[in-house]
Amino acid sequence: MTDKIWRLKGKIQNYAWGGTAYISELLGEQVSEEPRAEYWLGAHVNAPSMLESSEGSTPLDAYLNANLTKVLGTKIADKFGRLPFLFKVLDVNDMLSIQVHPSKKEAEKGFKFENEQGIPLTAKNRNYKDDNHKPEIMVALSEFWLLHGFLPKEKLIQVLKTIPEFNPLVTVFEEKGYFGLYKQVMEQTTEETNNILQPLVDRLLPLYKAGKLDRTNPGYWAAKAVDAAEDTTILDKGIYSIYFFNIVKANKGEAVFQDAGIPHAYLEGQNMELMANSDNVLRGGLTPKHVDVPELLKHVVFEETHPNIMLGELQEDGIERIYKSPAPDFELSQIVLKPEVKYQSIAQTAQVLIVIEGEAEVSEGAVSLVLKKGQAAFLSAESNYSISSPSFATMYKATAP
Repeated sequence: MTDKIWRLKGKIQNYAWGGTAYISELLGEQVSEEPRAEYWLGAHVNAPSMLESSEGSTPLDAYLNANLTKVLGTKIADKFGRLPFLFKVLDVNDMLSIQVHPSKKEAEKGFKFENEQGIPLTAKNRNYKDDNHKPEIMVALSEFWLLHGFLPKEKLIQVLKTIPEFNPLVTVFEEKGYFGLYKQVMEQTTEETNNILQPLVDRLLPLYKAGKLDRTNPGYWAAKAVDAAEDTTILDKGIYSIYFFNIVKANKGEAVFQDAGIPHAYLEGQNMELMANSDNVLRGGLTPKHVDVPELLKHVVFEETHPNIMLGELQEDGIERIYKSPAPDFELSQIVLKPEVKYQSIAQTAQVLIVIEGEAEVSEGAVSLVLKKGQAAFLSAESNYSISSPSFATMYKATAP
C-alpha cells in the first residue's frame, strides 16, 4: 500500500445505552433494532478500523505496526509508539455511567499492579485495561447534555438545603468538603441509600412521567435513571452525583474537555468524541458494572468545577475551527466547506477525517476520494492534500498536535 490517503471503515459498538437510528442513518444503513452507541475510527486493538484502497483492505492497527514512523512521522511515533488517539461518533440515548479517568502516571501504576495480581484483562473487577490516561474532548452534533465536575460550593450547599433528604449532608459538606461528602454517600450500604433516596424518587417519578420536569433539573435525570433501571428495588448511588455535579448543555458545535480526575457522565444527545487511545474507566454509579469505591476516591478531583464550553478557534482560512485542549495526544477540529472554497493542509502526522453533513472530495497526489455523509478517510504524515465540496460539507478532523 503506497498511498498516503485511504478510505477508513470504522467499527460499530452496540452498547445498551445507544440509540437505534442516528449512527445507522449517518452511515446510510438500515435503522438497527439493537442499540448502536458508538462508531470507532482508530487503531484500538478492541475494534481497529479498516484501511480500504485499490490494493485491498487491511486493519489499521496491523498497518501501523508495520509502518509506524512512515505513517505517524518521527515525532509522534517516537513520543507515543502508536496512534495516540481514538475518534468516535456517539449516540447517547440512555445515560452512561458516572466515570473518572486516571492520569498517565496512575494508569501505569494501576495497570502494573493488577497485572502483578494476576487479574485477567477481561475480569469484571478489573479497573485498568491498559497503561494509558484517557483525557477526552467532545463536540456536540446536536443539543447534548452531560454531568461535568462538582458544583461550585454555594450552589451545592443550596442543593443540599433544598432537597429535604439531603439536609443532613449540609454539615458533612461544611465540615469535610467535597471529599467527605462524596465518600460518605458512596460508602453507604444499599439499605441506607434506598432509605434516603426512595422518598425523593417517589416524588420525582410521577412528575417525570407527566412531562413536568425540565432537563436543567437534576430531578429529570434522577427520575430517568430510575425509570430506565432493570431493578428498581436497588437505587443507584449515582443519583447523588446527578445532584452534586454540574448539569451542562452543549449546543451543536460547542465542545467540552474532560481531563483526568474530573467526574462526568454523558446524559443525552450525539457528539464527536476524541480521546487518548485508552479504555481506562473508574465508575461511580448509574451502571450495573463494577464500581470500586476505594480506587475511585483516589482519582476524583475533589474541587468545584466551572464548566468551560468551548466554541473553538476559527483559523485564518475561515474554514477550520480548532478546539484546543491541554492533551498532547490529540487535536480536534471542525471543517466547514462551501462550493467556492478549498481547504488545503499538510499533515504533520496521521489524521482521520469524517463527513457528518454533505459531501466532500479529498485529494492527495494522484488519489482523490469522494466522501459522502458518514464516510471517513485516513491520511498519513506528510500528506499534502486539499478538500473541496460540490455543495457543502461539515467534517471533523482528528490528529495529534
